[in-house]
Amino acid sequence: MQIRKERIDRGIKVRTGDIFALSSGWDLLYLLAPRVLPLLILIILTFTLSLYWQKVLISTAVFALLAMSWDFLASAGMVSLGQAYFFGLGAYLTGILTHYFQWPIWLTIPLSAALGGLIATLTLLPVLRLRGIYFSMITLVLPLMLVRVIEATKIFGGTEGISGLAPYPNRWLELYVALTAAWVCLFGFRRLLNSDFGLTLQGICDNDRSVMSSGINIYWYKAQALFLAGSVGAFAGSFMTHSYMFVGMPVFALDYSILPIASAVVGGMGTMAGPLLGAFILVPLSEALRGLGGLRIVIYALSLTVFIVVLPEGIFHYAQRKYQQFERKVKVDSE
Repeated sequence: MQIRKERIDRGIKVRTGDIFALSSGWDLLYLLAPRVLPLLILIILTFTLSLYWQKVLISTAVFALLAMSWDFLASAGMVSLGQAYFFGLGAYLTGILTHYFQWPIWLTIPLSAALGGLIATLTLLPVLRLRGIYFSMITLVLPLMLVRVIEATKIFGGTEGISGLAPYPNRWLELYVALTAAWVCLFGFRRLLNSDFGLTLQGICDNDRSVMSSGINIYWYKAQALFLAGSVGAFAGSFMTHSYMFVGMPVFALDYSILPIASAVVGGMGTMAGPLLGAFILVPLSEALRGLGGLRIVIYALSLTVFIVVLPEGIFHYAQRKYQQFERKVKVDSE
């Protein structure tokens, strides 16, 4: 006799999954709990954490923005290895507008985000026809190239960078702007992917030739996705520039490219909430291990490996499945 596992949707999932027919308060609680509970936990943490861990929380939100922008690009079939390019563009644009033009924070951040997304789109527009590893390699080379250009020409402070930039009025504004931006990005990207525009992007990712054969200009859709993802990444860089009150060559470091990808893989790709969750696990974990010195990298790498091997689908996919379904063992009839 053979036995296999069978997954069945919970009754409450069947009732509320599509038509949102709420028959009781438990149905409403089932829908609201995974949406409201994480937000409440974040709000509580902002009041209970020390100043140091509040700074870590801000960095976590920034990496979450980069991870979600990476996941959004990947949903359109564009796998980026150079999120640092978007981050660095936003950071340097903010530094230039603040240092040379003396523009206020409330103007430099949104303007740098939009300009960063536009510049990223224009520079990558000629390579949108590339697919797979070829597009990824171009995105990896761009931030490395910009670092060498800044170093050789000594523009925008050269290796010294630009310091003395305007800080935020207070730490609470800095903290809540970062968390709000991450939450708005999550909500916006998820809504966008569930729209006709998002379905077209996912179709391009699955089979771009079929989408082209239906008369859709896939490169126009890719350009729009690139602008949105680039703007989010540039916003992250712009925000952190005022947080550090400095911008320099380190904004193009590989950490801003690798950690967002790791966050998306650990959390679960294709969900937007997965990369957010992954960032909120990996970034604090990295900071918690900082006191171990050289062993920090070893333990961090082992932890990342365990996450990937044990849950290759991602933590969010696993948690979502357990929340919505239950498993039971059934007999398999042998003929």
